[in-house]
Amino acid sequence: MVVREELLEKFGNYLKLVLGILVGVGIIMVYSSSYMYSKEQYGSSLHFLWRQIFFVIVSAAGAFIVSKTKYKFWYKFSFHLNILVSLAIALTYIPGLGVVAKGANRWISLGGFSLQPGEFAKYTVLLLSIFIFENLEKMDHKTMAKYLANLALPLVLLLGQPDFGTFFICCMVIFFSCFMSRFPRKWFYSLTVVGFLSGVAILLSQPYRVRRLTAFLDPWKNAQGSGFQVIQSWIGFANGGFFGKGAGNSLEKLFFLPEAHNDFIFSVIGEEFGLIGVIFMVGLFLSFIYLGFRLAMLMKDRVAMMMTALVTFVIGLQAVLNMGVVLGLLPTKGLNLPFISYGGSSLLASLFAVGLIFSCLNRQSEVIISSSTGSSGSSGPFFSHSNETSPFKNGTNRG
Repeated sequence: MVVREELLEKFGNYLKLVLGILVGVGIIMVYSSSYMYSKEQYGSSLHFLWRQIFFVIVSAAGAFIVSKTKYKFWYKFSFHLNILVSLAIALTYIPGLGVVAKGANRWISLGGFSLQPGEFAKYTVLLLSIFIFENLEKMDHKTMAKYLANLALPLVLLLGQPDFGTFFICCMVIFFSCFMSRFPRKWFYSLTVVGFLSGVAILLSQPYRVRRLTAFLDPWKNAQGSGFQVIQSWIGFANGGFFGKGAGNSLEKLFFLPEAHNDFIFSVIGEEFGLIGVIFMVGLFLSFIYLGFRLAMLMKDRVAMMMTALVTFVIGLQAVLNMGVVLGLLPTKGLNLPFISYGGSSLLASLFAVGLIFSCLNRQSEVIISSSTGSSGSSGPFFSHSNETSPFKNGTNRG
């Protein structure tokens, strides 16, 4: 037990270090990639820098508060949290309140700031999917239908915005949560096939998605249109070479590369710091993924294990997707680079999720002591799991 606690503390400290470096690099690169655009649009080269620092302070404070709460609180009220975020997504459809940008209704206008509720949907879907799959056998048909309808609600709203990138991540969260749960394997594989075919149908149902796919396969076919961003991104990486052009010396960010401080900030890193900088960034995210899953495997409580693993999975998946898009390996999805790209909603949601990891970590000593005295629940495929937060423990099995 002592060894487990020591490992949890050690890997937790390493994770804090990696997160600190990622957020610090993000602040530097937001300034580097935006100062010229900021000067041109707002009359001050520091506009985006000060806003990003403000976002970091608020998000870090939020993460700290979440880390001091009980993670099972978020698990227990996942149904209500998912409805709340779904309502926020629905507000993006209201004229005057929702902000339309590039043909998508993804933001809510709040004074001088914009909020993107879809960023939070990834994590409320995460919490609710854990709750559903961990309690599925205790639900009757009516309860099951209610919970599954709630789980599907933000997905439908995201498709309507449209925000296919966030929709895809939410679907992958449900898939991974189901995979980690005790859900019957035969049903899991059958639903996986159905989900894959449905995803292909959704992908091909809209002409703009088809254009993105064809642009990904051959960006030079429409070099001034759908393939423009990818080509400019490639030019940035090519300019960077092995050692880069130096901090602040990117040419692509000078109005050549759209979204230089947001979705394509990784290209600016590649141009200014070269292959060395790219490897460094990939190494940071690989370290985050390794430490997150290592902590998950050390968690004694099953809910904490799944929560930690799924948060790590979401952030790692989004980083991989963003880098894949910027490198021209994947179709454009409109996903930013976690902790690095400019944006308050993404940073607040990501650090909220990190706060959940540390909430799980901070309470594992209590779980370990409880399990050593014989008060833990029955053993699962990975770790023991207590049903104390389940409202269905005295209910009837479905069917």
